[in-house]
Amino acid sequence: MLKRFFVVTSFALLVFNSVAAIAQLPDFTELVEKTSPAVVKINTVQKARKSGLSQIPQDQIPDIFRDLFQQRERRQAERPVMAMGSGFVISDDGYILTNHHVIDGADEIVVRFADRREFNARIVGKDRRSDLALLKIDANNLPTLKLAQPDQLKVGEWVLAIGSPFGLDYSASVGIVSAIGRSIPTDKGENYVPFIQTDVAINPGNSGGPLFNLNGEVVGINSQIYSRSGGSIGLSFAIPASVALGVIDQLKENGEVQRGWLGVVIQDVDKDLAKSLDLDKPQGALINAVGPDSPADKGGIKPGDVIVRFDKQPIIESGDLPHVVGMLQPGKKAQVELYRQGKLKKLTVEVGRLDGEDASVATNNDGSDRLGLVVNDLSDRELGSLGLRGGVVIDQVSPDSPAEESGLSRGDVILQLGYSRIDDTDEYDQVVRELPKGTPVLIRFYRQGRAISRTIILTQ
Repeated sequence: MLKRFFVVTSFALLVFNSVAAIAQLPDFTELVEKTSPAVVKINTVQKARKSGLSQIPQDQIPDIFRDLFQQRERRQAERPVMAMGSGFVISDDGYILTNHHVIDGADEIVVRFADRREFNARIVGKDRRSDLALLKIDANNLPTLKLAQPDQLKVGEWVLAIGSPFGLDYSASVGIVSAIGRSIPTDKGENYVPFIQTDVAINPGNSGGPLFNLNGEVVGINSQIYSRSGGSIGLSFAIPASVALGVIDQLKENGEVQRGWLGVVIQDVDKDLAKSLDLDKPQGALINAVGPDSPADKGGIKPGDVIVRFDKQPIIESGDLPHVVGMLQPGKKAQVELYRQGKLKKLTVEVGRLDGEDASVATNNDGSDRLGLVVNDLSDRELGSLGLRGGVVIDQVSPDSPAEESGLSRGDVILQLGYSRIDDTDEYDQVVRELPKGTPVLIRFYRQGRAISRTIILTQ
């Protein structure tokens, strides 16, 4: 009898505890009803561009295939590219926030609300480095969402996403914050966003949509997923609201974002490096190179220094430094704490302005330039063997760069850019800095005994 009573009592306690646990779980229904009217679906149309086949010189295409290639190009030219994403209203007069990659290259942008209203949108400004874009539609008295104040989010906190995954309008998914401050370098090696990592189910189409806390505030803008299949596997990344707040103001005012520039190349400090540098533990950003006349150079930072604090912000990993520097306004004087030969030093650096896509705030990069190239000088002997008077040889071509799209390869010798003859790397660097973007530029290079002329277009 006693044993039976114990079993019944235990079962009752188990049921009670389960009910109590369920009762403690948040109810998201009110949150979804309150916030979803301000979430929008974004449809874009991009008129077809010329395919990469046109970059192949006609004399290199066998006659038997030339008509086939031309027919294929004509078919592709008639086919517009359509894409979709998400966004949300941040002011009742029609300002909408989304991802840069959602609207990049779009010729038409249509914003659709949950009540089926549709508006054509124009781009106020966009910022590739933060993957944010600000749109404007002609409307008033719109429902809006509020961005959360910085530094309020914690690991383990419940979050909810609303968006249009795979085109399924206004879908909600929930999860928790699994990490904060994730450094994810872009394909260009840039690293300016301390991403929020969550296990919320995010899929293609969710990009640009809001990530909410339980108070209905937007804590992040969904931007990326990690996946081997193309779908969610429980690793998604959002741009923090703290980053978005600064970007929005600059996009409204200037249409672009100004970032702080330090002018260094950095890497992490592991256990062995820490020991060799007389550090008590692995920490900070190790300076591998300092640009001549850069803010870091003028401020006294040297290769081999390890920065552990910048503008009063701790630098735990090397990826923390670009996050801090990039958010500072150019011209600000920042306090720097670093270790040099095992001793702590304090310096003051006036932060510069990051100009163009080829400048470096503080990042692990491959050293490539605006064209996506790393080039070197040729010796007199090498020039003589090639029968050339000058030029620079390509040592590295970055993936998906303007140079790769133009068909340049390692070992090619660049002889001319635009109307400028290229004799050495000094001339090359000067010309590349001044090249216009969005305009085809002549590039003449030497490959396997013959000179080839093509065009190259800088997108940034």
